[in-house]
Amino acid sequence: MNVTELLLELVLMVVAVVSLVSNLSVLLCFLQSADIRAHVPGILVLNLSSSNILLTLINMPATFVGVATRDNPFADAYCKALSFSETFLTSNGMLSMAALSVDRWVAVVFPLSYSTRMGPREAFIIVAYSWLHSAAFSLSELVMSWGGYSHTYASCTLHYSGKRDGSSGTVGPSQLGAFVAFTAVLHGSGFLLCLTVMTISYLKVLRVARFHCKRIDVITVQTLLLLVDIQPR
Repeated sequence: MNVTELLLELVLMVVAVVSLVSNLSVLLCFLQSADIRAHVPGILVLNLSSSNILLTLINMPATFVGVATRDNPFADAYCKALSFSETFLTSNGMLSMAALSVDRWVAVVFPLSYSTRMGPREAFIIVAYSWLHSAAFSLSELVMSWGGYSHTYASCTLHYSGKRDGSSGTVGPSQLGAFVAFTAVLHGSGFLLCLTVMTISYLKVLRVARFHCKRIDVITVQTLLLLVDIQPR
């Protein structure tokens, strides 16, 4: 084992421990606080933390074993199950982050109507959609047998095994094209969508915050001028 592999294993262990402790802390706060459970961000954060905890407990140890052994140590069926869970949990986590960004944007931009726009019912609808969205992609991956061990990532993940046509013995172009399209839609509706929504939402939040800061500065200056004017001469 060289130094690079040792450092990689150490990094994986540190990330796993930090992820588990931090997300369990969030879960504990959710269980202890009725106020957090009653609000939309608490429900969305619970969904996000639950996905992170499961990902840490299920997939990260498998990745650690793959890095340590430098080979696939799992049976094919179990590896496909790990790939299924990774696709489902990562998609669910990213959609939860996007939903949290939208929730904060609504809370800042529309503070007076926030309670009517975002309530527990809307939160559960968002969580249900996130689960259905993630399940659709992970089940499609499982049906098409696109989950397997990837030597590039040293883990069981979305992976094209290079299925071959029975007649020619070559990789089927239709299979490869479908896999590329599936991968593009998966990442586009997951990572890219999350990044876009978060960027737009927080830019709008920043814009509103800067506007209110300018108003506060103007009010502060006017107040100081008024205090100067009423000073006895």
